[in-house]
Amino acid sequence: MRGVLVPLARHRTARFVAASTAAGLVVAAGAVAVAGPWDGGQRKAERVRAAAADRGHSARSAPGRPPAGPVLAAPAAGGRPPAASDVASALEPLLKDAALGSHVSASVVDVTGGGRLFGADEGAAVTPASTIKLVTSAAALAALGGDHRIETTVMLGSEGIVLVGGGDPTLTAHPAPSGERFASLPALADATARALKARGTARTRLSYDVSRYAGSAQHPIGPNDNLAPVSPLMVDEGRLDDSDHGPAERSADPAGDAARKFAELLGERGVRVDGSVEEGRAPASARRLAAVSSAPLAELVERALTNSDNDIAEALARQTALADGQPASFDGAGRAVTARLSRLGLPTDGVRIADGSGLDRSDRVSADLLARLLAHASDARAPELRPVLTGLPVAGFSGTLRGRYQEDDGRGLVRAKTGTLTGVNTLAGTVVAADGRLLAFAFMADGTSDAEGAQRALDRLAVGVASVR
Repeated sequence: MRGVLVPLARHRTARFVAASTAAGLVVAAGAVAVAGPWDGGQRKAERVRAAAADRGHSARSAPGRPPAGPVLAAPAAGGRPPAASDVASALEPLLKDAALGSHVSASVVDVTGGGRLFGADEGAAVTPASTIKLVTSAAALAALGGDHRIETTVMLGSEGIVLVGGGDPTLTAHPAPSGERFASLPALADATARALKARGTARTRLSYDVSRYAGSAQHPIGPNDNLAPVSPLMVDEGRLDDSDHGPAERSADPAGDAARKFAELLGERGVRVDGSVEEGRAPASARRLAAVSSAPLAELVERALTNSDNDIAEALARQTALADGQPASFDGAGRAVTARLSRLGLPTDGVRIADGSGLDRSDRVSADLLARLLAHASDARAPELRPVLTGLPVAGFSGTLRGRYQEDDGRGLVRAKTGTLTGVNTLAGTVVAADGRLLAFAFMADGTSDAEGAQRALDRLAVGVASVR
């Protein structure tokens, strides 16, 4: 059974490129030229879902709101990039905003030519917060490709069945709506019950296997509403409420909870689970009985970036580690992600990947790395990295930028990943400049004391890039 990550009735987040006819948002072809099912610069499925979602959004919009600028407007064919002096004139006054605190670094790169148009301490490795998800996502895509899927399997051994976690945090305990297919525990229970009954079995023992990951499951920040314990087996990201993104109370034992839920589902399907459900290992002689698969990795990346999903980001880091033969732990993932950056030819001086989500304050990357990564993801020669761009929130319309740029010229123009920790505010993304040139940027402030003021200052910097001719 192949899984596709789609909104449930409870999943109200629109994927992932906003398009609002009523608001005048135009998505033009050309900024992202890739092979695949693209139409007008975005995936066809995204266009349909986003249009439907934004019909509802536009009905709630305040009357008289000015039209948005074009998202992913077509870059100018040929021509010259903006002059570095013009970019500096636009950005240097904005970098002096007191809300940015004691230290801010910046980098602006011309996507077409690859040259740096502006830099301010751009090589300094600083705490990136959630903009590190760009790094995690690019590494996973480079290691595995966008079509890779993460399986959750049931193995049959001599002493019963084993539920084996593969590392899919989007596996859900909710049933799939009619006509939709994605990785759900009820679907796995359906397939498992059918297979057991076909063997004449109506009762079994059940254990669960989390050996795919190594090291501590607990993030260094400790128990936190922003992240479940990092386990290869969980349902609905270990959330204890009905949310699908953002902070929420999490299970302290997501793997055990998932396995116990699976036992309950089997019972509902006429298969009795004997005894208690305990952690174990699938024996080498075990046979595959049933499986479900996650959405393609490309879609997981898009969701991780749009919603700044920490659980998916940590899973992506561990999938990279597994692909590179490293232990699927915080340390192993850090080594694997760093190695992938080097193979992509990106600057890694001072880089430290302590986690995949950016919640660890000891993470270190530079503005130059982030801007160059985005430029590389825009290169037609690296189509496997394109979800790094398509997953970026759209200013004023989607994801973590939905509530920003509401009264700004950048609404609908800027696509960027946000980053926020106490004292740290970052923004990295792409924008089409006034003359039609696609530019990549990264701004990182790591000494802030006014988070909202810092966000507004970063947003003005992105608009400043867009204004350059």
